[in-house]
Amino acid sequence: MARELIKSHKQLEVYQMAFDTAMKIFEFSKKFPIEEKYSLTDQIRRSSRSVCANLAEAWRKRRYEAAFVAKLNDCESEAAETQTWIEFAVKCNYMDVEAGRELYGNYNRILGGLVNMIANPEPWLMKR
Repeated sequence: MARELIKSHKQLEVYQMAFDTAMKIFEFSKKFPIEEKYSLTDQIRRSSRSVCANLAEAWRKRRYEAAFVAKLNDCESEAAETQTWIEFAVKCNYMDVEAGRELYGNYNRILGGLVNMIANPEPWLMKR
């Protein structure tokens, strides 16, 4: 989709991938042990959803390059945090290795998209 046709953050490929992956994490995390409810379960859900929320905020801050890039940096941090929680879920045997690899790989692609936007924000900025 051409950048000029994108009217909403929801149309961004990186947002769609982040949202879909956050929903997969939600489904996996339903099977985590009850003793993880206030730790791993909450943390992995929060960080995965935060990627999407920060992307929505970044999109609305496109008038100001520094603010836009700062929110994208927040997205990048949350995506990396989510990868760490995925590693814990696999190591604790709450998630099988293949599922963990798939989710981790999705976040590598999400991070790649975010880094590209951070390195080259100009096409995404609103023209004044």
